[in-house]
Amino acid sequence: MQQTAFAAPAEPGIALPRPTLTWVARAAAFALGLVLLVATFAKALDPRSFAEMLQNQGLTFGLPPMVAAVLALAVEGGLGLLLVLGIRRRWSLAAVTLLVIGFVTLNGWEWWRAAHGAPPAAGCGCFGNLVQRSPAAAFWQDLAMLVPLLLLSWLALPRDSRALPPRRTAAAVVGIAAIAMLAWRAPELPLDDVATRLKPGVELSQLCAGKEPRVCLDDVLPDAASGRAWVVLVDLEQGEHWADALNAFAAGQSTPVMALASATPEEKTAFTWQWGPTFPVHEADAALLRPLYRTLPRSFLVEDGRVLRTVPGLPAAGHPDVPGDSTQ
Repeated sequence: MQQTAFAAPAEPGIALPRPTLTWVARAAAFALGLVLLVATFAKALDPRSFAEMLQNQGLTFGLPPMVAAVLALAVEGGLGLLLVLGIRRRWSLAAVTLLVIGFVTLNGWEWWRAAHGAPPAAGCGCFGNLVQRSPAAAFWQDLAMLVPLLLLSWLALPRDSRALPPRRTAAAVVGIAAIAMLAWRAPELPLDDVATRLKPGVELSQLCAGKEPRVCLDDVLPDAASGRAWVVLVDLEQGEHWADALNAFAAGQSTPVMALASATPEEKTAFTWQWGPTFPVHEADAALLRPLYRTLPRSFLVEDGRVLRTVPGLPAAGHPDVPGDSTQ
């Protein structure tokens, strides 16, 4: 008797065809590359803050902090460019994987430190000064955003994953050079209002740091909550470069002038004895002030708790961009 062969039933599930997997992987890699480029651009606007962060975390590897920052930005931005340009290879994805692991690990470490009472970091995070996140939020957001995109990017790799498309590779090299040049020259470019959280139109109550208790700029500058005043962000240890000039400016203004610094009460007392300021000096934590400037001093005119304009360096009456008492 002849037996009839029956095919085994197919296993439940959905198997996507390779072309679909390829497009999913390309889209994920493109999105991941965009995230890396945005993060690179945000930090490149203020590379000194990024260099300070690398130095504080011991990640300069013996290099000068600014050199380490520029190289790190070139690597991060270069990997982002490769993914955006569609150069999805095993070696590039392996490098991106190490970068993502580094991001998540550092954010996890900062979260652990904050949970055990460590003060918040004063430097910029993955997205520079443009995004303000708590350590816990930074960890979970990066984990939820970067890891799924990274895993999807590994799907359906090109069969010849070692080949490099010459035109796109050349474009990536040019882009990497441009990123390094931007980061190196950014401190001299007029980018303060773009690179920091302090810009015209912002309310002092919106410039905050910490979680519980949350401290905002209007808390440390109660005198600026009403009326008009000049506020100058300064480094008290560099008083020889600005104290006499600010004293002279304050003496010729009816608009109140005040200084704001990250300093201890002892440093404030020493500065007062040495320079005899004619303006009040207020103190605030570095975590609150560091996202507000790229270089010191930096000044801003505030009216009723709202920033009217910002000025690099010290304010100067008569400057076309700075109204003195004669124009008020």
